Amino acid sequence: MARTDRRSFLLQAAAGLAAVAAAGLPARAQMRLRQQFDDGYGGIYQDAPAWRDPRMEPGDPSLDPYLEGGTPSRPLPPEALEPRLMYAAIDTEPFPVPAVKLSSIKPEFVRRTVDYAGPEEGGTVVIDPQAHHLYFVQGDGTAIRYGVGVGRQGFGWSGEATVHDKQRWPDWYPPKEMLDRQPELAAKMQQLQSGVGMPGGPGNPLGARAMYLWQGNKDTLFRMHGTTEPWTIGRSVSSGCIRMINQDAIDLYDRVGVGARVIVLGSRSRQRPGVARM
Repeated sequence: MARTDRRSFLLQAAAGLAAVAAAGLPARAQMRLRQQFDDGYGGIYQDAPAWRDPRMEPGDPSLDPYLEGGTPSRPLPPEALEPRLMYAAIDTEPFPVPAVKLSSIKPEFVRRTVDYAGPEEGGTVVIDPQAHHLYFVQGDGTAIRYGVGVGRQGFGWSGEATVHDKQRWPDWYPPKEMLDRQPELAAKMQQLQSGVGMPGGPGNPLGARAMYLWQGNKDTLFRMHGTTEPWTIGRSVSSGCIRMINQDAIDLYDRVGVGARVIVLGSRSRQRPGVARM
């Protein structure tokens, strides 16, 4: 078979597979998936370009064809996108989000849908620090599982909290104890509206999103947030917070609501939150 004929055959076959994959999705999701195929030639001959997230800031449906009645579209389920698309560069944010080098992430820490038999209601977040997994419970017998980095020895935390606040590209206000332990951080701090800290941006340790955990009226000082060090996912290296790949933090931010219940399992817990769907 001639090279040009072979290329045409492969592209037609890939287009057919893309159509089959999209058939079970809502019309808008089908359009988005097919556009990703068109932009990237199905991933056969070239890498897909930077993924352009069509979900704009909520509140102006006239600007966003993916908004229906003023309600933001939910993110696509993980199985609708290949990992290279889930973790492609994002250039629609206030700051660029680089693509993630997939070879630096173990397969078990790639975002995916898993079966979930726990008693928690949909919208609950369950974190298993030992397995370095975070589960967003969907309420239909499944959960979305993300790989996370957790606190190193002596900095872990377990218990229940709620999502008190969510922020895009948050400022970072390290506690005094951290500044005392790491005096080199002082050179990166400046006076901000709420005190001495580091403004949000690509070099900020909280990454592209942060979700703040409180117990009642008290800030636990623990957060679920993005990271500038995606290679640390699956490791116990943080000062206690739950760090995520920026693309995953953005995805979770779009799913979890303020007031959502968050459960961080202790080291002696026998609960295994989910079983991976094969």
